[in-house]
This record gives sequence, structure tokens and C-alpha cells, in this order.
Amino acid sequence: MIFAHDTEGAMLSAVVLVNSAEDPDTMTTLAQLSAFFVEQGYTGRFDGDLAELDAVRALRPLLREMLISDRDGAVVIVNQILADAEALPRLVRHGDVDWHLHAVSDDRPLADRIAVETAMAMIDVIRADELSRLDVCAADCGGIVFDLSRNRSRKFCSSSCGNRTAVAAFRARRGGS
Repeated sequence: MIFAHDTEGAMLSAVVLVNSAEDPDTMTTLAQLSAFFVEQGYTGRFDGDLAELDAVRALRPLLREMLISDRDGAVVIVNQILADAEALPRLVRHGDVDWHLHAVSDDRPLADRIAVETAMAMIDVIRADELSRLDVCAADCGGIVFDLSRNRSRKFCSSSCGNRTAVAAFRARRGGS
């Protein structure tokens, strides 16, 4: 394991959220927001209304900028998110998850919690000087990749991007047939 469980989870969730903005947008309905909340293991307040959906969708450009920034740029964004949220880190445990960090209360809006959890996770990534594990998908789709592989070999945001690239390369080798 490269990072603590909560760091990996928050980073992977942020990547899923940011990548949901790529064509086709996969965060347009309340059902998609609800599925994201459950699949990414978020806890606490969940309003499940259009205002929450809009707030989560509006967060995507900021998270994208943070994830693809250089180290100094990411630090500025992390510090701003934490200051805006008046974050106060504390250790918590709930459900099957052992001690981990939360920096805002569970009753804060989901978009605030996502932003702060991602910022807290980015602290670990920045301190470990592991920003090279974040990159843009090699398939030019615009998606973000968080590479947790041992040999840092992950290039695609999804298997469909990897498959599409492999098929295109195969066709190019065969003369475009």
C-alpha cells in the first residue's frame, strides 16, 4: 500500500467525480449522485436533491485543477479549500472503517466534504512527492488517472480507453482495415 486507506479512497473518488464530467457526463441525475455517494463509500449527510447535485457538479473543475496542477499549484488549492471550509482534522472511525481523518463534520454539505476529503488526501500525495501518480489519460479523452500500480504503468482512465487505443493501434498496424 502506497497511501493510507482513506487517502486512496478519497483520491480515487475524486478521480471518479472529475472523470464524470467527460463526454458523456455521468453525473446528471439524482440517481447518479446517489450511486456515487454509495459506491464511493461516503457517509454523513446526503440530501439527494438538485441543489446538492449542482454543488457536486460545480466542484469538478476545481478538483480537476488540483489533480493536474504541479506541486506548488496543488498546495495553493489545497490550502484554499481547507481555509474556506475551516477544516479541523480529527480522527474518527465508523462502520467497518478503522481510524482515519475527517476534517469537517458529517452534517456539512456533500460537496464540502468531498472537497475537504480530497484536499486532505492531496496533502499525503504532495508530502510523499507522488504527484507523478496523477496524469491525464493517454487516450486523449481528458480523463484523470490515479496510478497506484507498483511499476507506475497505468496510462488509461478506464479499460474502455485502453481497449479503444489498442484497437486503433491494431488497425493501424494492419493498414487501417
